[in-house]
Amino acid sequence: MSRLLRATPMTGAVLLVASTLMTTLASAQSQTDEYVRYDLSAPATSTFRVTYEVSVTAAGATSYSDPIKAGTTVSQVVATDLMTGAPLKVTQPTNATGTATALTIALARPVPKNGQGRIRIEKTVKDGKSFALVAGTGVFTQVLNSRRGRLVLPPGFTLVACNMPSQVLSEDDGRVGIAFMNQAPGTATLVVHVRAGAQTGPAAAPKALTNARSWEPPPAQGPTERTRLTERAHQDRDITYFLQEPSTNSFSLFHDYTETRPGTSTYVNVVRTGSRVSNPSAYILDTGEVLRHETLKGQAIIDAKIDIGSPVLPETEIVVSYFPPVQAGKSVRLRISETYTAPQSYRLEGDDLVFDRSLGRPRNSVVLPAGWYLTALSIPGVISETADGMIRVDFYNGRNDSLDVLIKARKTTSSARK
Repeated sequence: MSRLLRATPMTGAVLLVASTLMTTLASAQSQTDEYVRYDLSAPATSTFRVTYEVSVTAAGATSYSDPIKAGTTVSQVVATDLMTGAPLKVTQPTNATGTATALTIALARPVPKNGQGRIRIEKTVKDGKSFALVAGTGVFTQVLNSRRGRLVLPPGFTLVACNMPSQVLSEDDGRVGIAFMNQAPGTATLVVHVRAGAQTGPAAAPKALTNARSWEPPPAQGPTERTRLTERAHQDRDITYFLQEPSTNSFSLFHDYTETRPGTSTYVNVVRTGSRVSNPSAYILDTGEVLRHETLKGQAIIDAKIDIGSPVLPETEIVVSYFPPVQAGKSVRLRISETYTAPQSYRLEGDDLVFDRSLGRPRNSVVLPAGWYLTALSIPGVISETADGMIRVDFYNGRNDSLDVLIKARKTTSSARK
């Protein structure tokens, strides 16, 4: 588009229309589930490799634009469709001076309604303002448009400082990295200082993680070392609860999940003890394909030879969704929807709505019924109002554990009078 604008003389009115069109296209772009990885080279080079995963959500979209920051040089660009593993075409629109302003990635298929177009963009960036050697210390400063990510230090460098709460993890080759999740709304700025002094070569490789368990908390043993040192930021399970009127003890939910294991063709959701499930449904976010599902209980689970990872009791209930087997190098992203009736988790106590549930996903959201306002929240969360006037709470949990969330709410005065 930019080349066409330069080559063709235009009146002011036509230029205004063209400008408006480009603004409309930019504003129409929407996305979710962003995750970024930075692999730093030696600080003196001001160079780092970026791997950016994003899900395009604008229905009907056929391309995605990834802006190039002014003053940076971008090279070695590769884009991949995450569903099929196939490469995607990349072009670089330029401005009037011939400078590339963005990477435009052609999607493998139009984004389906209520679906996603999942892509990965890999690029090498040279940016002296973002990454430089200052008095013997490498300083990396980056405004994060992604809430989740990982940064890996150059070989032979140690971590001196990091301004965001982060996990510290080691790569198989011994490089040290951090993994972060930003809970605050809007963008955040990551600042990392690195310095030479780490071991390199075979001596730097970490020992293999084990299933040895923490001795805390007593009297039971805690999680395994392998679980505790798994990167939390890249886990891609998230869930949203929509609370119904509390007198019903019911809430609907949807949870999104990406399956990458070759040959896998089912998703099994085990219903929590004390809950009753209804209205299950499932579809593939990549294509919009609706999936077959069924609810099984007790002996029916055993007869179907479905492994749920724990003993099957007569009252055990599961919801199984079926999809085409995943092929090597490919993946599918699923959206599973259900309604639960769970008096232990959700109830009305006098005038108080009470939602008391353990939330195990990295990203968890709870939406109150219309006409209710928060009065208590046990775990810090980001609070907002939805477009239709309901209160929403978002929890980002960067730890490899669950959040025991207790929410209380009451009816607004206008709702109480109805």
